[in-house]
Order: sequence, then C-alpha cells, then structure tokens
Amino acid sequence: MEALGWFLFAYQVFVLYYFAVLNFLYTTFTFFGLNMVARYARELSELSLKDLLEREAYLPVSILVPTYNEEKTIAASVRSFLALRYPEFEVIVVADGPKDRTLEVLKEAFALVEVDWVYRRALPTKPIRAVYRSLAHPNLLVVDKENGGKADALNAGLNFARYPLFCAVDADSLLDPEALLRASRLFLEDERVLAVGGTIRPLNGARVRGGVVEELRLPRGFLEKMQIIEYARAFFLGRAGWSAMDALLIISGAFGIFRREEALRVGGYRTDTVGEDMELVVRLHRKAREAGRDYRVLYTPDPICYTEVPSDWATLRRQRNRWHRGLWEVLLAHRAMLFNPRYGRLGFVALPYFLFFEALGPVVEVLGYALLPVYALLGFLNPPFALLFLLLALAYGVLLSQLSMGVEALLLKRYPRLKDRLALLLLSFLEGLGYRQLLALERFLATFQVLRKRGEWGEMRRKGLEAPEAQEHEKA
Repeated sequence: MEALGWFLFAYQVFVLYYFAVLNFLYTTFTFFGLNMVARYARELSELSLKDLLEREAYLPVSILVPTYNEEKTIAASVRSFLALRYPEFEVIVVADGPKDRTLEVLKEAFALVEVDWVYRRALPTKPIRAVYRSLAHPNLLVVDKENGGKADALNAGLNFARYPLFCAVDADSLLDPEALLRASRLFLEDERVLAVGGTIRPLNGARVRGGVVEELRLPRGFLEKMQIIEYARAFFLGRAGWSAMDALLIISGAFGIFRREEALRVGGYRTDTVGEDMELVVRLHRKAREAGRDYRVLYTPDPICYTEVPSDWATLRRQRNRWHRGLWEVLLAHRAMLFNPRYGRLGFVALPYFLFFEALGPVVEVLGYALLPVYALLGFLNPPFALLFLLLALAYGVLLSQLSMGVEALLLKRYPRLKDRLALLLLSFLEGLGYRQLLALERFLATFQVLRKRGEWGEMRRKGLEAPEAQEHEKA
C-alpha cells in the first residue's frame, strides 16, 4: 500500500511538471507561429506573385500523384493539378495497382494512350506495367505499376520526373491555382532550401467547380468540422513555430515540394514505414547535418492544399492510428539523433519533443484519466485542485484553438461566410470535451501496435466530390 501511495504521488508530481513544460512549449510555438503567419499575410501580395511570372523566375516542377483506389476523386484532383497557375510543370500520376476503376477513369477523362517511355531507374520500385500519355494534356503522364504502397509509388514517380523540383500530393487532394508559385519562390529566394511544406485544409463542404475550390464552407458532419480546427492549430501554431525555429520535422504527405536531386541523394522514400513523409524530412535533416551543410526546411502558410478528411469515426480512428504508428517508426529509425550534439536543436529540442510530448503524450494522458478513480478511492484526490487543473488544461486548449481559428477566419479570411467563422470559434470550445480524449485513446492503442502493425495502412473510406453535400453547394 505504501508503494502504491508513493507511485501515485510521484505520478501526480510528474503530470504537473509534464503539463507545465508542455504548455511552455505550446506558448513558444504559438509566439513564433503567429508572428510568422502575420508577417506572411502582411508581406506576400498578388503583385509579388505577378512579378515572379513576369520576370520568368521559376524552377520547373514535377507533380507526383500516387494513387490506389481513388476512382471517386482522381479525375477532379488531376484537373486541379493541370489548372495550376505555373509556367512549366508536369503531372505524373502513379497508379499503384488499384483494384477499382481508377485507371479506367483516368483513361476516359484525359484521353490516355499507351506509349514506350525511356526513363532512368534511379530508385528500386515494383515493376512498371504500362506508361500512358494524355492526348489532351501533353504535360500529363500516367504510370501503371504493381502494388507496392504509397512510398514505392512516389519513388516510381521520382524515376519518371524530369524537373529539378518535385511536389508530392495525395490523389484525393486539390491544390490552390497559385500553390506551386507561392511555394517554389522560396527555392528561388534561398538556394539552401531543401524542402517546403504548405498548409493543408479539409476539403469537405467546399464548393468545387472544374477541380478548383471556389469557396470554403463548413461541412455538415461534426467530425469534419472538428478536423478543421485541428488542422488549423497543427499548421498555424505547430508547424509555423517549428519552421520559425529552423527545426521543422514534418511536411505533410498531402502537399510538399522538394529538390529532386536531394531526395535522390538520400535514397528517396522508405517503403517500410507508414510515416514516409516525415521520415524523408528527418533523413534530409540528418544527412545535411552529417555532411556539415548549411540548409533549410521551411513551412509557408500558403500554398493551400485541400484534402478530403474522414467523415466517419472508424476511418478517422484508422487514420490517427496510422499517423501515430508512423511517428513511432520514424523516432525508432532515427533514435541515434536523440540528445546527440551533432544534430543541434533537432537532437536536443525537436526530436525529444516529438518523443516525450507527441509519441508518449497519449500514454500520459490516458493513464492519468485511468488513475483518477484510483486516486479517489484511496483518498489521494483533492477535488478542488483536480477540478481547477482540469479547467486550466481545457481553457488553455480552447485558447490555442481560438488563436488558430482567429488566424484562419480573420487574418487569412479563408471562410468568407460570417456564420461559418462564428461556428468554428464556438466549436473550438467543444474540442476538449470528449473529441480530443477519444483520439488520445486511439493514439494510446497505436503506441502498443507499432511492431504488430508495421507498414499497415488500413482502408480509408472516401465520399468523393460528388457527395450530396458537394452537389448542393454546386447548386447554391
């Protein structure tokens, strides 16, 4: 009994310090992140983008689109990529052995014909079955290959890519017409830049026409609305803050631009992890540090990539489970960087943060909830203190969500309708009342499934752009 009492007391003290350090870090990220987004919104204008076009200052970009079973969204997505406002680019769709009509939809929508294509196999991939060229769009190439997973499909796309920059995007995503222009300018302005990540926004509920997002509107589903708040906080406060501190470790697989030569130099994407996007970024950091190079990996509040987020609880759980397992896989693969002075702030700040507060955070949180009844039964619980602590945690979470939604709705004005802005601000109060805790439980479970489910993606259900919700918005 005495040992249990000692453990409960020690855990209570640990949680207090854990909470204090975590919120100090959140405050730091928020300070840097808000400063970066505000400066970006103030400085970047349409005139500067126009000037880039008029000076013909650009680097050609290869857009890589790995796709599996995406028959509902692939045509609209490819149209959005082809409609980008950029002087010179190519779209390479890699059909990774789909079991649905993805390839047939592409053939019908873009007048594909099979061609003999010579390419350099710089990276090993599953066998290529056929290569197709579009009669309607000379800059569209479709590669049909045996199934090998998303990372393998991206490596195949890298083998076919011809341009110095490549943009990796998800097949269920749409890009803002100026997305490439806004992101690629950073490579022109600074030759040290290896990779740039942009902001990802939920596509659900948007008004889409011709593969272009005309207007953002809130979706009907509660889960989809809550993900809008999550994404805003993750990008505007989290990734913006890490980028400002030159320690950005994550560029979303839904949208990121890289120097092709640098990706090939480090061996392309790893195929034995479901966190291939983060793993490539960490490996770029690691190899550059080991070589003693001066380099940068950046996040920019724009460009915007719109992606379909899960609309049902089962799909959302599978997605978050996969994300968390991917995080653990990356941390285990690069554990030699932890607290290693050779890697500077990456080894002493960024990776320890992701280990102790992102990877282990759900364990601390769920264990804390589970121990509450034990504290109460043994008389170790101080109800007034516990209530104040809980309210403080919830209030701080609401504050961060409010700040991120303020950036989204007021500074960047992405949701033009006032009722949508107000709804998002109100919903940010509800995030900590069950939604976040359920996702923490799923991430807790994922922590103990890393080895058993290594490389396992799980099925992702898509509604597609032709869902009734989208059709109603088209008629509005």
